[in-house]
Amino acid sequence: MRWRNLLWIGISIAGLLLLPKFFPDPFFLRIVTEVFMWVGLAITWDVMAGYTGYLNFGHGAFFGIGAYVTAILMMRSGWPFATTLPVAGLVAGAAALIAGLPTLRLKGAYFAIATWALALAVQQMALVLDITGGPDGMRLPPFLHPQFFFYLMFALVAATFALLWFLLEKAPFGLKVKAIREDELGAMALGINPTTIKMQAFILSAIPAGVLGGIYAYWITFIDPASVLADIITDQAMVMAVFGGLGTLIGPLIGAVLIFAFKTYFWAYLADYQVLYLIILGGVIALTVVFLPNGLWGTITGYTGGRRILRKALRVRQPAERPQGSGEKET
Repeated sequence: MRWRNLLWIGISIAGLLLLPKFFPDPFFLRIVTEVFMWVGLAITWDVMAGYTGYLNFGHGAFFGIGAYVTAILMMRSGWPFATTLPVAGLVAGAAALIAGLPTLRLKGAYFAIATWALALAVQQMALVLDITGGPDGMRLPPFLHPQFFFYLMFALVAATFALLWFLLEKAPFGLKVKAIREDELGAMALGINPTTIKMQAFILSAIPAGVLGGIYAYWITFIDPASVLADIITDQAMVMAVFGGLGTLIGPLIGAVLIFAFKTYFWAYLADYQVLYLIILGGVIALTVVFLPNGLWGTITGYTGGRRILRKALRVRQPAERPQGSGEKET
């Protein structure tokens, strides 16, 4: 089975690498490049939600931070594009560290609301700061080379997928985050420091998202708060991961491909009904939670963790009630 899986992985990678040779059309390459980007956002969002059990509604903030770091360094300081990407990832990771100090003390819906508020705060900062261009946004120098962005986005997402697969499925770190997801108090009893592990997972999910944002900024040549810090970025990544299957890396990959294919078809043929897209997106997530709580991949493979992950991620622990007549006094 191992050699069979490696063979299929090798064939898939070879096919994707040869894709620009057989289909050089710029529009087609642009579509596939954006699919890669959404796969990266979906799998990094799943690090916190599916593996650690914390729904992050502010994941798009790290994407936007990376985009603005690349744009500012290129346009304000004259840095070459390649040198901005590591900085974009590091700044996104530093933002996750700073944001995680207060928010990772929360659980359930409280954490989700706190991260959503964080994303809104970052968006408002981008709107008022002069260095970001405010509501007018920033323009980057055009680089009309679709194959360059195709291979760059593919290389980043493939490397991110491989790293996350090793850390979350093969290394002890994956066992620790899953232990926290299943029973945080039990993980503490085993000697695991939940705060440290959650912080590491938070930073691990933020750094690739920041680099993706940096690539996107140079690729799209214009960014503003509405394009790289909008709620729809997190919402789509969340829908892709939940639809594909939480707690796995294959699930978000499948969900990203299918959801983006539907989005492309919708915008191509139903552009006059754009408001319906958000309604359909909300309907998809609601129907998935009710009828496919384990996602497509979980339904196909029999993995039943998705339902449990969603239930625990949204659960708010209440303090245990004191038994009546215990005779103990409040202190």
